[in-house]
Amino acid sequence: MQETVSVPNDVAAELAGIGDGVLEHLRDRLRCTIHLRGNRLTIEGDEEHVGQARDVIGELVELVEGGHEIRPSTVDAVLGAMDEGEDLQGVLDDVIWRHRGKRISPKTVMQKRYTDAIRSHTVTFSIGPAGTGKTYLAMACAVAALQERQVARIILTRPAVEAGERLGFLPGDMLAKVDPYLRPLYDALYDMLEAERLNAYMEQGIIEVAPLAFMRGRTLNDSFIILDEAQNTSPEQMQMFLTRLGFGSKVVVTGDVTQVDLPRDQASGLIQVQDILGSIEGIAFIQFGHEDVVRHKLVQRIVEAYKSHAEETGTARRR
Repeated sequence: MQETVSVPNDVAAELAGIGDGVLEHLRDRLRCTIHLRGNRLTIEGDEEHVGQARDVIGELVELVEGGHEIRPSTVDAVLGAMDEGEDLQGVLDDVIWRHRGKRISPKTVMQKRYTDAIRSHTVTFSIGPAGTGKTYLAMACAVAALQERQVARIILTRPAVEAGERLGFLPGDMLAKVDPYLRPLYDALYDMLEAERLNAYMEQGIIEVAPLAFMRGRTLNDSFIILDEAQNTSPEQMQMFLTRLGFGSKVVVTGDVTQVDLPRDQASGLIQVQDILGSIEGIAFIQFGHEDVVRHKLVQRIVEAYKSHAEETGTARRR
């Protein structure tokens, strides 16, 4: 069947943008032939897919009229929200943090559940592939909590799995040696705060970025603590980290269990912790999938391909 849908001019302009490829992604995901001429969309396909395409386009129109930019990932988000029976407008309107006119908000239903879990739980684990916003959203929540005086400081940490002899040849002290592992955390912070304010916070110890080994022996009160790349912790390191939790603090642990860099015979603390703490009140586990990847559409396909290969060959890591 064939159906023609008229859309506002600003929506047509968003769909026609060659760089973002929204129209191409609509065709790929909705399995329809879609042509745009002026502000009229012609949809061809079977009745079910044409009806779904019409509904998705209607959602995109509402988003643009509500002030949202649309990208290929927005199409995925609309389809996900429709499957879950969620209102995507409500998901995207949940602004976690604003900086220089930029809004940091969930882009998928699962990202919204993740940010809600962070707000309502003392400890939140987010597990899933690269590009799902695990670390970025956690850091936005941390910065917002600091500005709203819910916490007194932010502590960001990562295990430096190469911080042994392989880094020994590099110049500088241990902090200098592990800096490459911590650099992505600094980059995200500079994306959320003015450089002068961030530098002042770090000089005052209000924001601290340090390797996981520096957490041993500390009790962290009134803090928002993020452990990133947690798949590279041992079970002992994970226990050590979680027992640093103090009064008035919140913990977020992020990681991707398909990208463990530990030796094959070394168990991953992130994989093990799901069995140990999964039923404890106050702790939330959020599982992201390839459908939540909000980077370039090829990243989503790469993640899905590697997952399928691991399942087919039985090479998925189990410990």
